[in-house]
Amino acid sequence: MPTFSREEIVHLGDLARIALTDEEITRLQGELNVIADSINKVQEVASDDVPPTANPVPLEAYMRPDVAATPLTQAEALSGAPKTEAGMFVAPRILGSEE
Repeated sequence: MPTFSREEIVHLGDLARIALTDEEITRLQGELNVIADSINKVQEVASDDVPPTANPVPLEAYMRPDVAATPLTQAEALSGAPKTEAGMFVAPRILGSEE
């Protein structure tokens, strides 16, 4: 059962370029040891006949069929707009206004 020493925690902090206080080193040492213990418990249960998985539920990409459809005409697209001009949507100016 591997345990992290204070020196290893300080070394990890140096690698990450993080200055750790003595209190943080002690706390991280405990937390990393709990994580290592948990990993060891999983390793004890895992065997060669259990395939490794990232997700216990198989994930599939559900995609709709790519069916060609007739696009809207310009008039149909503009029909619900509150204001149009020269075949385009008209929106209030929000950038560069003098107000």
